[in-house]
Amino acid sequence: MYIPKYFRNDNIEEVKSFIEQNSFGILVSQADGKPWATHIPLELGRNENDRDALYGHISKGNPQWKSFADNSQVLAIFSGPHTYISSSWYDHENVPTWNYIAVHVYGIARLVEGEKLLNSLKKLVDKYEATSVNPVSVEGMSENFLRRETKGIVGFEIEIGEIQSAYKLSQNRDEKNHASIVNELQQRGDTDSLKIAAEMTRRSSV
Repeated sequence: MYIPKYFRNDNIEEVKSFIEQNSFGILVSQADGKPWATHIPLELGRNENDRDALYGHISKGNPQWKSFADNSQVLAIFSGPHTYISSSWYDHENVPTWNYIAVHVYGIARLVEGEKLLNSLKKLVDKYEATSVNPVSVEGMSENFLRRETKGIVGFEIEIGEIQSAYKLSQNRDEKNHASIVNELQQRGDTDSLKIAAEMTRRSSV
């Protein structure tokens, strides 16, 4: 991913936290000789080699998993808030742009089965059921049901080789224009504009 120096985030712990909070990603690889992308939750964890890894699963009917046996590199994309920035907000002539947060993770995907797959499913369900009034759990599912359902999926682990993160938040603007952008975003009031404004304010005060 092309990232101008102003927008690169090298704080790995902050980036990991972003991945955990925005874990519904896009998994990209080659399948059947063409680029292939699947939208799925990907959970950050540590593997047997004590390396950072992403865990997930896809439908067995999805041909993407077949390429994982080749030990080829895959790309996982995580997106956060994003919003249009009007050049009318500057005190000088300029062009419109877009502010956003995005993270690209590169690594090698390997298939996982048995207890590894079950543990991955347990963590995934527990994470998203945490706020449910009547939470379900993998442990609470019947053995026959679980066996039948897991036959239809393929689990995998991506050992992370590289993380690239772009936090494009008007860091290249002077204090006056930066403040103007924040003010305009706050007045616009939609969810993404407010999130970007809050992140711009937080980072400028650090």
